[in-house]
Amino acid sequence: MGRVSQAQAEENRQRVVETASRLFREQGTQVSVADLMRASGLTHGGFYKQFASKEALIDEATAHAFEGLTRLRDAGLEQHEGRREAAQQALIDAYLSSEHRDNVAEGCPTAALAADMSRGLGDRDAHRVYTEGVRDFAAWLATEDQDGITRLCTMVGALVLARATTGTPLSEEILTAAHTALTETG
Repeated sequence: MGRVSQAQAEENRQRVVETASRLFREQGTQVSVADLMRASGLTHGGFYKQFASKEALIDEATAHAFEGLTRLRDAGLEQHEGRREAAQQALIDAYLSSEHRDNVAEGCPTAALAADMSRGLGDRDAHRVYTEGVRDFAAWLATEDQDGITRLCTMVGALVLARATTGTPLSEEILTAAHTALTETG
């Protein structure tokens, strides 16, 4: 079999990063390289031509996930013509929805990767990217009246609990209660 072009190799690498970003959010970073490559439609042997290690891929996939979150926030600002509070409200509405709860693979990396980040990625790039992503997300959520960290903790905590109780009435109650707490005025 012939060698792939440099452009094809880069396309394959990007496909692996995107697939890893989804699978890590959905299943955690314990996903095997073989399963990851199969999901990418590529061979297991090609992995080490693209990445130094699985840890290097975790670093890159985490960055990719947070870049997606930043793009989502920026798109919200653009859609709401720079009105930050309107963009924040739209994001809260989408974040605390059953659709977001049920779509872990495409969902927020803050909630989906929290458990993996707490399991010893301390000095790794993924942990740094995650920490910066959480800090940036909290800063973006801040308003004159509400602290961004409190808002983020409410959102992430509610999402994690709603996912853990999916299929029960409690799951919807959690999403609704958090939404009400974040959007009530006065």
